[in-house]
Amino acid sequence: MKKTREFSKPPVVLSYATIAGPKEGEGPLASYFDKVINNLYYYEDTWEKAEQKMLLEVAELALKKASVNKEEVDFFLAGDLLNQIISANFVARNLGIPFLGLYSACATFYEGLVLGAMLIAGGFAKKVLVGVSSHYATSERQYRNPTEQGVQKTPTAQWTVTGAVAVLLGEGEGKIKIPRITVGKAVDYGLADPSDMGGAMVPAAFDTLLSHFKETGLDYDYYDLLATGDLASFGHQLLVRLLKEQGISFGSKLTDCGIMIYHPEQQVNAGGSGAACSALVTAGYVFNQLSQGKITKFLGLGTGALLSQVTTQQGMTIPAIAHAVSFESY
Repeated sequence: MKKTREFSKPPVVLSYATIAGPKEGEGPLASYFDKVINNLYYYEDTWEKAEQKMLLEVAELALKKASVNKEEVDFFLAGDLLNQIISANFVARNLGIPFLGLYSACATFYEGLVLGAMLIAGGFAKKVLVGVSSHYATSERQYRNPTEQGVQKTPTAQWTVTGAVAVLLGEGEGKIKIPRITVGKAVDYGLADPSDMGGAMVPAAFDTLLSHFKETGLDYDYYDLLATGDLASFGHQLLVRLLKEQGISFGSKLTDCGIMIYHPEQQVNAGGSGAACSALVTAGYVFNQLSQGKITKFLGLGTGALLSQVTTQQGMTIPAIAHAVSFESY
């Protein structure tokens, strides 16, 4: 079953907006974000409200940048990491745009791009707004031990990125186009440690990456830059090793958003994770590089660990997913 689709009329990126958290604002990509908030509460009384506020702001900013009214948008595709994707749900309520809620954990941004591109290329929509958010404190509250306990984390653990991103996709002219996508399949190699999500996601990234090149027939050196979503340092090393065993090397062209978003000295264990991780790096740094012509071909792979608190407590293993989206500038 073929997982890749190539578009005869590639959808384009009409606009995009980014907001990053305080820690991400101290990272190497800070200058590429539209806004950096200075505290995790963002002038709200709960972290959850702060996350919703960020997502609503980027959605409205992306529309403003494109001079597009909400009424002109066919669908709002959005998700986050919280139960019942509450951040996206509340923002969708405020926007009033026909809404499809998404969940692919940290791969949600790329899932939204895949679906948005197919809706436009298939003639089912002219404009689609894709949005995601994640927040360090809301995720810690839901998935892990309360931060107040100060539980020691393992070296393979990752730091959930605080931020929100919205991208408006559409037809016609645009500096950045999406010529092809590859939809991943859920892959589970039996890892059950929620503190090693990078390791759990590697097999899914490996499968989608190889499928993309096999099905498109592109040479391995076709892209100027390739980035997985949030395998972080340990997962990235493992992916490079698996590729090497297949005789494949992308060299320095292959990196990971979870590595890119923080400085090594920022004490984030293995690196960044979360729905906003790949989104901030892609819509912040990568879109800037494509727009300025510093790179012309980029392949992003959103990676997601599809676990829950219940499955973790029951000792179940972690299925993972990876979706690939190709961006090219012209």
